[in-house]
Amino acid sequence: MNNMRLRNSTLFNAAVFRRILVPSPFGFVTIHAPAAPFFEVEDENAASGCVIQDKDLLRKSQSERGTGLYVLDLIQRGALVPDYNLYSKLLKECTRLGMVEQGRIIHAHLIDSHFLDDHLVLRNTIINMYAKCGCLDDARRLFDEMPTKDMVTWTALITGYSQNDRPRDALLLFPQMLRLGFQPNHFTLSSLLKASGLEHCLDPGTQIHAFCLKYGYQSNIYVGSALVDMYTRCGHMDAALLVFDGMSTKTEVPWNALISGHARKGEGEHALRLFWKMQRENFQPTHFTYSSVFSACASIGALEQGKWVHAHMIKSGLKLVAFIGNTLLDMYAKSGCIDDAKRVFDRLVKPDVVSWNTMLTGYAQHGLGRETINRFEQMLRIGIEPNEISFLCVLTACSHSGLLDEGLFYFELMKKYMVEPDVPHYVTVVDLFGRVGLLDQAERFIREMPIEPTAAVWGALLGACRMHKNIELGVYAAERAFELDPHDSGSRMLLSNIYACAGRWNDVAKVRKLMKESGVKKQPACSWVEIENAVHLFVANDETHPQIKEIHRKWEEISEKIKEIGYVPDPSHVLLFVDQQEREEKLQYHSEKLALAFALLNTPAGAPIRIKKNIRVCGDCHSAIKFVSKVLDREIIVRDTNRFHRFQDGSCSCGDYW
Repeated sequence: MNNMRLRNSTLFNAAVFRRILVPSPFGFVTIHAPAAPFFEVEDENAASGCVIQDKDLLRKSQSERGTGLYVLDLIQRGALVPDYNLYSKLLKECTRLGMVEQGRIIHAHLIDSHFLDDHLVLRNTIINMYAKCGCLDDARRLFDEMPTKDMVTWTALITGYSQNDRPRDALLLFPQMLRLGFQPNHFTLSSLLKASGLEHCLDPGTQIHAFCLKYGYQSNIYVGSALVDMYTRCGHMDAALLVFDGMSTKTEVPWNALISGHARKGEGEHALRLFWKMQRENFQPTHFTYSSVFSACASIGALEQGKWVHAHMIKSGLKLVAFIGNTLLDMYAKSGCIDDAKRVFDRLVKPDVVSWNTMLTGYAQHGLGRETINRFEQMLRIGIEPNEISFLCVLTACSHSGLLDEGLFYFELMKKYMVEPDVPHYVTVVDLFGRVGLLDQAERFIREMPIEPTAAVWGALLGACRMHKNIELGVYAAERAFELDPHDSGSRMLLSNIYACAGRWNDVAKVRKLMKESGVKKQPACSWVEIENAVHLFVANDETHPQIKEIHRKWEEISEKIKEIGYVPDPSHVLLFVDQQEREEKLQYHSEKLALAFALLNTPAGAPIRIKKNIRVCGDCHSAIKFVSKVLDREIIVRDTNRFHRFQDGSCSCGDYW
C-alpha cells in the first residue's frame, strides 16, 4: 500500500452514480455506486483495469482469512474509505438477491466498526433485509436492541411478519406502535390488513379499516386493494364489494382479490362473471387472475368455461408457470378430464411438489390406484421429496382401489421421510381396512392410534359398517362420533341409514327426532350439470326446472329401455318407511337421474356427459347409469364427494368398489 494514495474527487452527474477505484488481483478496478462524495483508490503500478458491476458487489474474499466479502476486505485494509451509501448499496443488494449470509457479514462488520452507532437509516435497512429474507428472529432482535425507532422501523418489521406467514406477530406490534405515538402510513396499514386477512380475523381488520378512514388513506390504491383482500379472506364478500365499488382508481390487484375471494368460497359463477367484467373494463388478466378463475371452474365443475379461459390465457401469451399450471391441471382433473390434466402436467417446465400432489390427487379421485402408485414412485425416483399431502393421495388411491397391502406399506414409509401422520392419514387407513371388510382390524387400529381418535376417524368406521351392514359396531362407532362432534349430521344420517337398511324404523325415527331436537340438519342431496356455459342444478323429485316435464318423460323412456337389458330397481336405497311401489317411484326421480335425463335432452348424440353430486352417489343410480351408458353408447362421468365414476359400455371405472 506504500505507493497508493487516496484523493478526493468531484462528483459527476451523468447517471447519478460515483466511481470507486480499488486495487484487485486484476489490476485497476472501478466500482459504480449511487451518487455521493466518493473516493478513487489508485495503484500507480496497475497496468490494467476492470469494472465491477452491481452483480459483483458481493464478490467473495480472495483469501480464506478475509471477512467473506472483497469490498469489506478493502475497507479493513484501509484501501477504501467507507460511507453510508456504500453500505446501503451492499445491504440492498443482499436484500434483492436474497443473500442473507452476506448480509450477516456486512451487519457484523458494521457492529465492529461502530458505523451503526446512531445511524437509524442503516439499522432500518438491515431490519428490512432480514425481514425480506425471512430471517424474522434476526430482524426482531435488532428491532428490540434499537434505542431509537421511526415509522420505517415499525413498518419494516410489520411488513416482514405479514409477508412471512406470521400475521399474529404483525398485529401485536400495531397497538405497541400506537401507544408510542407513531402514526401509521399507507404501507403500514396495507401490511396490517394483509395480516388480518391471513389470520381470518375480522375484528382487527375492521379496526384497521377505521384507522384508514381516520388518517385519510381510504382512497389510496394500495390500502383499497388490501381492504378488498382482507374482507374476501374473512369471507365478507359484501363488504369487499362495497370497498371495491368505492375505489376511484383500480388496478388488476383488487380485481384479483375479489375473484379469488369468490373462488375460495366455491362461488364459481360470481368469479367467472367478474372475470368477464374485468376484461370489458379493459383490465388485463394476470397469472393470479387465471389461477383463481381455474380454481373457480374446478369448484363448480365448469369444464367448458374452464377450457375457454385456458384458450384465452394461451392467446394472451402468458406462460404456463408452475402455480397457474397446478390450478389448470386441478381444474381438468376435477372436471373428469384426467387425460387433459396429464397433458398439462407433462408440459409444465418445472413441476414442483404441488404439481405432483395435484396429479396424484387427480389419479386418486378417479380410482386409478395403480397409476397413482406408479406416479408416486416416479416422483421419488427423480428426487421430489414427498410431503404429508403426497402420502395422503397415495393412501386415498389405495383405499379407493382396495389395495390394502400397498396402502399399509406407504403408511409405514412415512416414517422414512420423517412425515408425521395426521388425522386425515389415520382416517384413510381406517377407511382402507373398512372397505375390504376388515372391521375388527379397523377398530383395533383406532384403539392403537398414538393420537386421540376424532369424529372423522369414527365416522370412517361407521361408513364401513354401513357398507358391510354391521349394526352393532356401527352403533358403537356412531356413539363415539356423536360425543366428539354433536353437530355433525353425517354420522347421524349414516346411523339412520344402517337402521333403515335393517328395517329398524323405530330406531330411524329416534335418530331423526334427536337430530331435530339438536338442531342438526341433513344436507340436501343435489346434482348439477353444465350445458352451454350454464350450470343446471337438480334435487330429488325436482319440480322447479323449466323442462321438468320433458325430463320426466325422457327418464321414463330410458328406464324402460334399460329394464329390457337387465336393470332392476333396488328399493333398498329409498330409506323411507313407505310401501314397495312408492319406493320404486321415488327411486326414479333421484337428482342424478334427473340431471342425466336433462343432459341427454340437451347434448348431441355421442357427446360425453359430466354430472356432479354433493354427496355419495346412490347405489341404484350407479347401477342404472351403467345400463344407460351401454344402451345409449355414451360416456357418462359422475363426480361425487369421494371420487369419479366413469361409466362406459355398461361398466364403471370404480369396478363397483366405492
